[in-house]
Amino acid sequence: MPSRNVAAGAPSEAGLLVTEEECHVSRADADQGRRDRGFEVFCGIDVARETHHVVVLDRQGRRLIDRPLPNGEQQLVALFNELESRGRVLVVVDQLASIGALAIAVARSRGIAVGYLPGLAMRRIADLYPGETKTDARDAHVIADAARTLPHALRRVGPDEQTTVELSVLAGYDADLAAESTRLANRLHDALLHIHPALERLLGKHFRRPGVLRLLAAAGTPQAIAELGESGIRELIADGSPRMSKSLPTSIVAALAEQSVTIPATEQYGRVIRGVAQQLLTIMDQREVLGSELEALLTNHPLAEILTSMPGVGPRTAIELLRTVGDGSTFASAAHIASYAGLAPATRQSGRSIKGEHQARRGNRTLKGALYLSAFASLKHPPSRAYYDRKRTEGKSHTAALTCLARRRVDVLHAMIRDRQHYHPTSVTAHPVTPSAEPPAA
Repeated sequence: MPSRNVAAGAPSEAGLLVTEEECHVSRADADQGRRDRGFEVFCGIDVARETHHVVVLDRQGRRLIDRPLPNGEQQLVALFNELESRGRVLVVVDQLASIGALAIAVARSRGIAVGYLPGLAMRRIADLYPGETKTDARDAHVIADAARTLPHALRRVGPDEQTTVELSVLAGYDADLAAESTRLANRLHDALLHIHPALERLLGKHFRRPGVLRLLAAAGTPQAIAELGESGIRELIADGSPRMSKSLPTSIVAALAEQSVTIPATEQYGRVIRGVAQQLLTIMDQREVLGSELEALLTNHPLAEILTSMPGVGPRTAIELLRTVGDGSTFASAAHIASYAGLAPATRQSGRSIKGEHQARRGNRTLKGALYLSAFASLKHPPSRAYYDRKRTEGKSHTAALTCLARRRVDVLHAMIRDRQHYHPTSVTAHPVTPSAEPPAA
């Protein structure tokens, strides 16, 4: 059975304030009938859509309950009533949002301490148990036993974790809107390219500009745009993009003059262009409002100000870091975070014939993308730029140098989270500057 000692009197890394003395009671104490203030009942819930599985252990690891549990309030209340009669309870789940939300809400409403065992930690702990079986009952037992013997692996489900859940919900919706925005923009490119290639070349790079979208939503065909005249085009573009309205209308009129042939089904494509442009405008408005809500919610997390103090880390990157890295207690070092994100090089070695390193193809792609774009955004910061330039002078490509920078920044981010310290730039010797890097492909 896996176990790990926690320093007496020290809070766990996850913030549950559980000590070894709280988790275990000595035989001498048991003989004397003494009881401390620690948990006496450890409830592990492997959550599911319809029916959870719950395993309950006492301090000595004896199994008190092992049964399915319907995902309903009355059944959860009955379970917690039964557990509270046995002593102080610690409930641990393996998912915070969605299917685990009701169990957490019912437990917290009764004042029961709730912990969360992250998926990465759970997989590592499960490997310590014999057998390769994957069942709900086994997972619930792993969760309960981890709560009993590995308190450092847990995260507290308190206000901070609840804020992370709230951020995850809105950030997930924002990601859905971003993906839909990309799909619609590609559809718009295709439709406009079919009926007027010159106009698509001119306007395609501006499909994220409200003024251009308003123009296409009002006039979806080249003929309809031409009928507006330069003044009408300028008026529509100025409604959303006043700066572009000064020069773009003249270029549009010139592009329209390059083609005199009308492509078949132009009117039908125009209907598509108007509808897609209007949908893009709606999504852009929704993302703007959602971005404000995310920033306001982010300020409630104690790590938000620390993370955003680092150059290149904006609200959305900070949210992704909180979702995946959390308070850092799940990862033993910065190297573990880099490996999880797929930023650490993978080594291949077999005797004398094969030996080398290559870029990892696995890892959390969302986290890797956030760290990569954050590193690119930080190139305006002198220390980051100097490190990037040094890697370029060593012969590395732009992508490789940026990956090295992202990996280096993981070290700094891990230290900031671990020590709860804001970013403090250090002096870096300047190196020869290479030509400006192109932004990474979307």
